[in-house]
Amino acid sequence: MQRLEALKAWLATQFPGQDITVEFAAADADFRRYFRATFPDGVSRIVMDAPPEKMNTDAYVAVRDVFAPAANVPAILLRDREQGFMLLQDLGKITFLAALQHDERALVHKHLLLEAVDSLIDIQKISQPDVLPAYDHALLSRELDLFPQWYVAKELGKPLTYAQRQLWDACLKVLLPRIEAQGKTFVHRDFIVRNLMLTAGKPGVLDFQDAVYGPVTYDLVSLLRDAFIGWDEEFVLDIAVRYWEKARAAGLPVADTIDEFYRDFEWMGVQRHLKVAGIFSRLHHRDGKDKYRAEIPRFIKYLKKTSRRYKELLPLFQLLVELVGLDEDDNDDSIGSVFSHTRIASDE
Repeated sequence: MQRLEALKAWLATQFPGQDITVEFAAADADFRRYFRATFPDGVSRIVMDAPPEKMNTDAYVAVRDVFAPAANVPAILLRDREQGFMLLQDLGKITFLAALQHDERALVHKHLLLEAVDSLIDIQKISQPDVLPAYDHALLSRELDLFPQWYVAKELGKPLTYAQRQLWDACLKVLLPRIEAQGKTFVHRDFIVRNLMLTAGKPGVLDFQDAVYGPVTYDLVSLLRDAFIGWDEEFVLDIAVRYWEKARAAGLPVADTIDEFYRDFEWMGVQRHLKVAGIFSRLHHRDGKDKYRAEIPRFIKYLKKTSRRYKELLPLFQLLVELVGLDEDDNDDSIGSVFSHTRIASDE
């Protein structure tokens, strides 16, 4: 309540004499919160509350300026760096996630996801090295370490044995080089449908402060292997093929064949899914936030399906089976038929 009162006082100082109503809009997994401020003329704006002792908003400002020429990111209208308040353009109330959940028709989902793909490619087309932090070996490895540290040791309550650690190390030995060999672009790092806004024009893009320069497939994985909504393999591959075609036409550094590209996509997904399972576990066990905990099994399912599909990743599949057991559909591997069907669909 103290932060909210301070936020209202800040607004009153910036807009003296105006009767501004403030209501909660959203919260992030970290310590940021967002409020919608409605002014007497009916115009609304978003106020970011980022406690300065816990959050540094410099990266938000910097990435916003990098992305602005290519993406529909909110304009920064006012900023108080010391107090951790920022007044932003309001891009609306409807996220892509809400729109997708409201209308379950496949054509609607495809249309919205292809809009997201176009926005992603626009961002990737302006990529340059040495502008954003590198998504390098050290960062990728630190993220992967979250899985044994928080999911295995804390969520499951059974730290890796020596033999299991050998399986884990064997997985990382093949996974990381493949990821690091991918072409590099700007990476939003949380390009999910909860962070995309439905607007009259291009999708609004939010929550970009952790952006880096790294593997070209990462954001597509975030979009299509989401924590809060899922699609079947055939649909995911169809969107992935269409992204790949658009990316090649835009001159982005994707693989030359769809087979290689989808392999890159899936292996990148393994890194992200392991990281997310660790992060969601940490949010519960360290930060007392249960909001994301129920979504962890979705990522474990992604991981088992992918690691079983590639012989190089079988150590990870074996490890996951030892940790959580087998599900009924762990033997379902229909990627071959999916590929042939989607190749035909992509040519329509």
